[in-house]
Amino acid sequence: MSHILDRPAWHALRTAHATLAEGSERARRYPPSIVPFAAAADDTAESLEALENLPAGDEVMALVEAKPVTIPPGLTVISEGKLVQMIAERPYERISDSRIEPLTEADAAEMLALATLTKPGPFTLRAQSLGTFWGVKMDGRLVAMAGQRMRQSGGQSGFAELSGLCTHPDFQGRGLGTLLFRFVAGEISVREETVYLHAYATNTPAISLYKAMGFRMRCEMNLTIVTQRSA
Repeated sequence: MSHILDRPAWHALRTAHATLAEGSERARRYPPSIVPFAAAADDTAESLEALENLPAGDEVMALVEAKPVTIPPGLTVISEGKLVQMIAERPYERISDSRIEPLTEADAAEMLALATLTKPGPFTLRAQSLGTFWGVKMDGRLVAMAGQRMRQSGGQSGFAELSGLCTHPDFQGRGLGTLLFRFVAGEISVREETVYLHAYATNTPAISLYKAMGFRMRCEMNLTIVTQRSA
């Protein structure tokens, strides 16, 4: 039996993020200016055709699924990778720390610069459209942040993806990443949603850290970046 997180983008765009969705009941995507994630409802010909018609020009889409990703003939693969999806084994206690502050649109450019430097995953100026981000600033400079990306709701419980966790190299080793990790996990848990996250399968240090923080491996995920096939 499939799990709601086996096709996370599809279920997010059908539920908690439905107002952001572009597409139809067969395939949906986030606006490219927010995040490149997209998904078909299933692997039927109708859904794959709808997925194929989502991007325009040289736009790219990121497809993340537990099963091998089926690519429609009108799309071409740019890159592929393996992720692991990890899920919290328990709710996290809500914590507070005077150093942590909510980030706003005024911080967007600095957030993008930090994400570009540290590469936590796809990030844009409009990342805050997906959920709240928090950060730590020192001398007015953003040095660490974390927030929420995809969310899935429905049934008796919901899920929220902890994402965008990064610390400027000059400030690593001070526990800021762990602090923000615990803080965001607590903010998600207080909504009675289950925290989950993705990491590259090759990033063994991060995976080990997440396990130590109370996460377990749920499954391996396939990441495929696609664009329209040239005529």
